[in-house]
Amino acid sequence: MKIKRVYENPDKKDGLRILVDRLWPRGLTKEKASISLWLKDIAPSTELRKWFGHDPGKWDEFRKRYKEELNKNKEAVSILTDKLKQGDVTLVYGSKDEEHNEALVLKELFSH
Repeated sequence: MKIKRVYENPDKKDGLRILVDRLWPRGLTKEKASISLWLKDIAPSTELRKWFGHDPGKWDEFRKRYKEELNKNKEAVSILTDKLKQGDVTLVYGSKDEEHNEALVLKELFSH
């Protein structure tokens, strides 16, 4: 599993490109984003996303709260687990912050 900003050019090596944001990335068409699956239900809740606000000082608490949300989100987690079994997957996200985003938490949880 890889992670990549949605604004980076798609690559054939990406495999299945899964957008893990609740909101569609600004300024991108579906063609340009080249998304195979938009799994918006696996994204952090709107409340958690707004609370976090990409503040690095809240990163550890964000990770903890997001993992708690994922533990209750069996359906979306099951869909992602199934896709990971099918081959190469790239989790795609829109955040400018490459060190503090939900795709990193998902990669941490789902990379075995």
